[in-house]
Amino acid sequence: MIYTQNRELSWLKFNERVLAEAQGGEVPLFERLKFISIFTGNLDEFFMVRVGSLFDLSIDDEKNRDNKTGLTPSAQLKQIYAACKRLYKKRDEIYAQVSNELSRQGISRLSAAGLEAADAGFADEYFKGVVEPVLSPQVLDSRHPFPFIPNKQLNVLLRLEREGAALFGMIPVPITLPQVLYLPGEGLRYVHLSDIILARAHELFPGYTICSRCLFCVTRNADISPDDEDILDRGDDFRSVMKQLVRERRRLAVVRVETRGSLPEECRDMLCERLAVEPPQIFASKAPLALPYVFSLQSRIPSSLLPKLCYKPFSPVPTVSLPRDLSGGRDVLLSYPYESMKPFLELLRRAASDPAVLSIKITIYRLASNAKLVEYLCTAAENGKEVLVLIELRARFDEQNNIDWSERLERAGCRIIYGFERFKVHSKICLITRRDKSGLSYITQLGTGNYNEKTAELYTDLCLITENRAIGEDAAEFFKNMSIAELQGNYKQLLVAPYGLKSRLMQLVDEEIAKGVNGLIVMKVNSVSDLQMIEKLREASQAGVRVKLLVRGICCLLPGIPGYTDNIGIIGIVGRFLEHSRIYSFGEGKEQKLFISSADIMTRNMNRRVEIACPVYDKAAKEKINHLLELAFSDTVKARRIDSEGNYREIENSGVSIISQEVLMQEAQSAEIRPEGGGGILRSAMKRLITKAYERYVEGAEC
Repeated sequence: MIYTQNRELSWLKFNERVLAEAQGGEVPLFERLKFISIFTGNLDEFFMVRVGSLFDLSIDDEKNRDNKTGLTPSAQLKQIYAACKRLYKKRDEIYAQVSNELSRQGISRLSAAGLEAADAGFADEYFKGVVEPVLSPQVLDSRHPFPFIPNKQLNVLLRLEREGAALFGMIPVPITLPQVLYLPGEGLRYVHLSDIILARAHELFPGYTICSRCLFCVTRNADISPDDEDILDRGDDFRSVMKQLVRERRRLAVVRVETRGSLPEECRDMLCERLAVEPPQIFASKAPLALPYVFSLQSRIPSSLLPKLCYKPFSPVPTVSLPRDLSGGRDVLLSYPYESMKPFLELLRRAASDPAVLSIKITIYRLASNAKLVEYLCTAAENGKEVLVLIELRARFDEQNNIDWSERLERAGCRIIYGFERFKVHSKICLITRRDKSGLSYITQLGTGNYNEKTAELYTDLCLITENRAIGEDAAEFFKNMSIAELQGNYKQLLVAPYGLKSRLMQLVDEEIAKGVNGLIVMKVNSVSDLQMIEKLREASQAGVRVKLLVRGICCLLPGIPGYTDNIGIIGIVGRFLEHSRIYSFGEGKEQKLFISSADIMTRNMNRRVEIACPVYDKAAKEKINHLLELAFSDTVKARRIDSEGNYREIENSGVSIISQEVLMQEAQSAEIRPEGGGGILRSAMKRLITKAYERYVEGAEC
C-alpha cells in the first residue's frame, strides 16, 4: 500500500530523530551526550526484541510477510542492517563532535594508551590492585573452547602469535567493576575500564605477540515467550515459569555483534563461525559500545558548569491538594511530569488507614525499584482491607522486578493474580471502594502511564482521579472479570481491549466520517501500526475529515498521499521528557468525545492486551487536555512533521518559537496549589503566539 510503511524501518527513523537531538543547538551540551546514550540504549532494545523476533521468523516462517509492505522477515532484516550501518556512522560523527566540545569544557574521556605520567601511574596502580586480580584472560584453542558470551558484556579480542602459530585470545571486561575510572585533578576526566584492559592486554599474555586487538560485545535475542506450550504444560505456577524464562533469556541466539577498534578479516570470520552470525550482523563503531554510565557523570560535573552544560533543574509541582476525607466529589487530572504524582500516592496512603475504605484494587505493569505505592498497598492489607493486585509478570525487562514485588505484596496479605495466558494486562487502573453513612462509593484512578514514581518525573502522562459512579461501577466490574479470567466483559463507560476498544474507536471514527469536512479526529499516541485502524483513518481522510496525529515513535501511516491521506497531518515531538500519554479526541466543542488511554494504535494493544480507555467528562479536565494538545500541535522547535515518505521535517516557525514542554514547565511552576486541579494560565502574549501557530496548523500550513 502506498500510504503505509514498515514498522521496523519507521522505528529506526524515530530513533534517528532521537539522535538528532544530540545535534540540537538549543540542547545543552551534556544533555546532547545523554541523547546519544538514549539512542544507543534504544537501539540495543530494538535488536534484542524486534530484530530478535524477525530473526526467529526468518528461521521458522520465512513466508510470513509484513502486512504494510509485503516484505519477508529476511528482507526486513536486510533493510534494517543497511539502515543501521548508516546510523552507526552518524552516531560516531556526533559523538566525536560532542566529546570534543565537552573536552573544551573540562569533561574529557581519555585514552588509556595516551595518559600522561601521573595519570598513567594512577591507572597502573588501579589496574594492578583492583582490575587484574578479577580478570580471566583465555587463549582459544582445542583445550580452551570459545566461552559463552553474555548479552552486552564487553570483551577484548586479541589476535595472537606464538612460535609461529596464530591463535586468538579473549579477556571479558568484568561487570562487577565500575565501567569508568575517574582520574584525580582538575575537571572531570575519566577513562573506560575496557580501554585500560585493552591497553594492558600484552601484560596478560606473556610469551605471545599481539598482532591486533579490539573490543566486541554481542546482543542476544530477548524475545522470550511465556506462551509456549511446552512451558505451559509443565504445570508450574506462572511466577515460577517467568523466573525460568528470565534465566533462559541470557542464552538466546546472537542477533548482533558490535566491535570497536580494528577487526581483521580472520577475527571477523572467527566471530561469525563461533557466534553463528553473518557479516551484515557485525557493526563497527568508533564511539563506545556501552554508554549507560553517561547519566552518572552528571553528579561529578563541577557545580559552576552545571547551568551551562545541563538542563535547568525541574521537579514536578504539587498543583493539587486532596480533601481531608478523600471524597471531594470532583475530578482531578494530573499531568506528569509537570505536576507531581504525590497527590495520587497520598490518596493511597490515606486509603490504607481510612476506616471507610473496604478495598483497593490495582493493575501493575511497571514499578520503580523503590516504590512507595507498594508500601501503601502492603499497609492497607495489614490493616485488614481487601487488596487485590493484578501484576503483569511479562513486562519486558522488568520481569524480575515484578516477580520480586509480587512476592513482597503476597507476604503482606495482598491477593495476587497474574492476568491471562496469552494476553498481557497493560491497563493502568486503581479502584478504591468506600462505605460511609451515604452508602457505597468509588474513587477510580485511570492513567496513560505506569505507577512508576521514577518515570513519572521523566515521562509525560495523564492521571485521572474521579468519583464518577458509572466509571466506578465499570471499574468494579473490570476487576471482577479479571479475577475470574473473563475477557469479554460488558462496560457502559470504559473501553476495554481486547474485545471492546478497537470496535468502539472505529465507531467513533465512523461518526466523524458522517460529518464529512466538519469532522475532526485528534490522537496523541506512542505508535500507530494497526492496519485496520490505519484503513479507517484513511477512509476518514477520503471523506474530508481533518485527522491530526501526534505520534512519538512508530508510525506506519504515511500522510499527504494524494487521494488517500490528503487530510491527515502527523507530527512527532522529541524533547527533554519522553512523550508517553495517549489521548483520543473525536469532534470538537460541545460535541467533543475525549478519552485518555493506556493503549497505542497497535495490533498488540488492540487485540492482544488488556487495555482501558476512559472518557473524560469533567469540564476543567477536558480544557486541560485540549490545552495540552493545542500546545503540542503549536510546537515549532521540538516538533517534526512526518512527510509522505515517513521522514521527519522541521517545522517553519515564521518567527514563533514554541517548545511545548518548556511552556508546560513554566505553567506548572507559576501555578499555586488549588483545589480544582486545573491547568496553568498562560500569559496573554504567549497565548496569542500559541493560538497563531495552532491556527496555521489547522489551516494546513504544516500538514
